[in-house]
Amino acid sequence: MDFYGFYTGEIFDAHEFLGAHTTSEGTTFRTFAPQAQKVELLLNNQCIPMEKIYNGQFFEVTVPDVPFDSTYEYRIHARGRFTDHCDPYGVGMELRPAHKSILRDLDSYVFHDEAWMKKRSDMKNKPLNIYEMHAGSFRKPEERADAWYNYEELGDILIPYLKENGYNYVELLPICEHPCDESWGYQTTGYFSPTSRYGTPEQLMKMIDKLHQNDIGIILDFVPVHFAVDAYALANYDGSALYEYPNNDVGQSEWGSCNFMHSRGEVRSFLQSSANYWLKQYHFDGLRMDAISNIIYWQGDARRGVNANAVAFVRNMNQKLKAMNPGCMFIAEDSTSFKGITTEAEKGGLGFDYKWDLGWMHDTLDFMALAPENRSEHYHKLTFSMLYFGDENYLLPLSHDEVVHGKGTIVNKIYGNDDERRRQARVLYLYMLVHPGKKLNFMGNELAQFREWDEKRSLDFFLLEDPAHKSFHEYMKALNHLYLHSPALSEEDYEKEGFEWADCHQEDKLIYAITRRSRKQTLLTVFNLNNKEQNYSVKLPDDNTKAKLIFSTAENTSNFNVSDGTLNVTLPPYAGLVFYVSK
Repeated sequence: MDFYGFYTGEIFDAHEFLGAHTTSEGTTFRTFAPQAQKVELLLNNQCIPMEKIYNGQFFEVTVPDVPFDSTYEYRIHARGRFTDHCDPYGVGMELRPAHKSILRDLDSYVFHDEAWMKKRSDMKNKPLNIYEMHAGSFRKPEERADAWYNYEELGDILIPYLKENGYNYVELLPICEHPCDESWGYQTTGYFSPTSRYGTPEQLMKMIDKLHQNDIGIILDFVPVHFAVDAYALANYDGSALYEYPNNDVGQSEWGSCNFMHSRGEVRSFLQSSANYWLKQYHFDGLRMDAISNIIYWQGDARRGVNANAVAFVRNMNQKLKAMNPGCMFIAEDSTSFKGITTEAEKGGLGFDYKWDLGWMHDTLDFMALAPENRSEHYHKLTFSMLYFGDENYLLPLSHDEVVHGKGTIVNKIYGNDDERRRQARVLYLYMLVHPGKKLNFMGNELAQFREWDEKRSLDFFLLEDPAHKSFHEYMKALNHLYLHSPALSEEDYEKEGFEWADCHQEDKLIYAITRRSRKQTLLTVFNLNNKEQNYSVKLPDDNTKAKLIFSTAENTSNFNVSDGTLNVTLPPYAGLVFYVSK
């Protein structure tokens, strides 16, 4: 290991030195504990002294003939007492509430996804439709309702579902090991350990390999801001605040967890190595990074100022990770107005490929919650996003955060009775897919599920026995496939030429018209967010003279005609229509 690079926060391979590594001579265990008086390896109920190496801040021991799947932890003595810790660089952990590290064979599986790895990209000029999911509650085994499918079993269920439903990427909520199911993985104890809830590293590799062989990418939700407080993990690791701030004023996050101290080179090397490990070892195609506002500002509060060290950390990490992992994408979950989130690091930005457009999400859902008679004065909530859209490369999310904690699901946020909500949800999702920007939808939204997501339960697939929910699900499949196969909806997402308001001044009628273009296709979409049928006329774009209806949210076919370059159409209540226009 480059020790100077480790201390200065410049390396991305600390895991290749630290942790447990098996060679022909045995298994070598190493840990970084600069304030420890001594460290012992607790291996399969043995207590083995470790020796100080290098500058005395690292501890090491080599043990012969250690079988894979052995459990171990470090007993760290400091300040007259000891604490047993799992290995910060361990690649496996026991199922909670047990927490020892597990020695795993990471070379036992060989990937067969060479074709995918060569062609993958950041998808800037391609359709990117992400299915965000929690691995433990997508489906649960009927005979094991209190357990989970393993990674490999989940992949076999998930792949045909994603293909049928028109999603070309899946994003997993954090699967780094975590002790509390209710944290959904956002309070981590094992930054190199895939959670044992769903099986082994080899099973995870098999799932990802199968996804790639079916042309489906996979993104990992990564948590670089804070970690779990559990005493056996990173907190107070060597008897001191090694990974966290020593001052509680900035040391504890709003979630009650420990904030990483990004000014420490050792911490930066740890996080960078973890991120690189998931991309290289498991072939993840990108990282969605959580709570970037808490990277940018102290405690996520702009009034406290920019955390320059943390900003420098994420800029450097993104820049180097992109160079080392071609075709990978990096996505910021960020609600701030900080400039340059998706500007290249070389140009002074943070180097993300995409930023979640949380403003679009809030404005859209707020508008849809209004009764039609109250929407006119808020008409421009659905146009405002395009005033700032050019500032960043935005991704439109309807994520897990919007279907929990009493917020209601997407469909039951919408005004009206159940039938009206489903009809308007069809329009909402069409608006989402026609709006520039890549897309993310949380699992269950495609079912028009009315029950909030619960990590302890499977999605309500039984709803598909109801004709109304079945119809909505079939609609979402058709809509997603329309998106995947319509270059006008993705090819020029971040170019001015790709989008135009054909009409955004029908405040009284609650009608909107959007033109999307690619080099070979022009689409005109008309939305009626009113609860009554309306006649409407709009000029066709680019002097086109022909219009073909290719998609409608309404089950009944609308009447329309083209006269002198103008589309005249009868719009059903709560409806959206997509026209292919040509000369």
